[in-house]
Amino acid sequence: MISARQLAFLVLREIDRRDSYTDVAIDRALQKHSLSPPDRRLCTELVYGVMRRQRTLDCLIESLGDRPISKQPPDLRRIVHLGLYQLGYLDQIPASAAVNTSVDLAKANGLKGLSKVVNGMLRRYQRGQEGGEGVLGQEKISLGEKYSFPDWLMDLFVQTWGQEETEALCAYFNRNPSLDIRINPLQTSREAVAQMLESMNITATAMAGLPQGLRLTGKTGAITQLPGFAEGLWTVQDASAQWVAQILNPQPGETIFDVCAAPGGKTTHIAELMGDRGQIYAGDRHGWRLQKLAVTQQRLGLTSIKTWEGDLIQPGTKPPMELVDRALLDVPCSGLGTLHRNPDLRWRQNPDTIATLLPLQQSLLTAIVPLVKSGGTLVYSTCTLNPAENEAQIQQFLQDHEDWRPENFTWISPSGDSQAITDGMLTILPHQHQQDGFFIANLKKA
Repeated sequence: MISARQLAFLVLREIDRRDSYTDVAIDRALQKHSLSPPDRRLCTELVYGVMRRQRTLDCLIESLGDRPISKQPPDLRRIVHLGLYQLGYLDQIPASAAVNTSVDLAKANGLKGLSKVVNGMLRRYQRGQEGGEGVLGQEKISLGEKYSFPDWLMDLFVQTWGQEETEALCAYFNRNPSLDIRINPLQTSREAVAQMLESMNITATAMAGLPQGLRLTGKTGAITQLPGFAEGLWTVQDASAQWVAQILNPQPGETIFDVCAAPGGKTTHIAELMGDRGQIYAGDRHGWRLQKLAVTQQRLGLTSIKTWEGDLIQPGTKPPMELVDRALLDVPCSGLGTLHRNPDLRWRQNPDTIATLLPLQQSLLTAIVPLVKSGGTLVYSTCTLNPAENEAQIQQFLQDHEDWRPENFTWISPSGDSQAITDGMLTILPHQHQQDGFFIANLKKA
């Protein structure tokens, strides 16, 4: 039977060799190999932890080894990453176990001749830790090296919020994400789902301002195996994402267009808020993504959603409706508000990739205008913390479209405090609000 550490190494190697996404690689591995629940958790923690911390871990390897990181075999780098992560960030792992299992990994994966190198680096780091040098083991280190982020991203965050806020934000992004669910009020109640989960020793806490929201704490195991999931009593959705449909405020009997709908979390939330009465058009330019929405729709027992495969910004494209009461534009974005959940993004995104998103977002905003009724509502949302994709896009849109204006709304913080959003634009900061980073703009057509 494969060990948690060996499987974690194989997943990291697949990520390196095939440029796989972390969540896809680890899901595939856990489906292929049978691990006990504690080993599944350890394997997941190791993979996500190493991916988040890899720049810091590389910095450590440079200081501990005799050869530059670029000269080390990629597999050796990942094995040392695993050992250093256990020594530096996992209190429950004995130091001897972290070192010895890493040496064993080297021997078992064709690096027997370098097993002494692994042992030497980890022992050196361990001695430095015992001498009070801390996780980093060195004093002169950049913010990007300390928190394991690329320098361009640290510069963006510092420019936007200052260094103190940036450090708090990055520390949050290096934590494991919370698990939030949204109950289906057409099938059950929040109290009933909470009781069901608490019978499994999972604490379910109601979230302020979100009548359908519960935050889960405890050892949940496989999500799809939890009670109520298969029956459509609830679905996974972060608190910030739940606010999008809340602010859209759809009403029974209305016609709604969710322009970039797949995989469907916000679409199905809209249907639930409408009591499944009305018509929701769920669009996406990729049909395979809409298939995921269809599966979720069926599981939740919703009938008011019609899918539409099409690209709104392509010339000659004709959506399947005339005018709508409300539209949701949850645009493709850089995802910089979900870096704790998607560790790959901090390494995959860069200023050039983000620059390609800006005209797409602008084009989608322009394309939706003629489809919204006079007096209708448009909600624009992203899961990024990049002002160029957020406030700047809305300010430009309002400047170019004089018949649109920002619409005030009320937001309730996780602490329960009510906040009036007077300019129609809300930014949810992860380290302040303990949920994904999001931007939501509420706009009204004259």
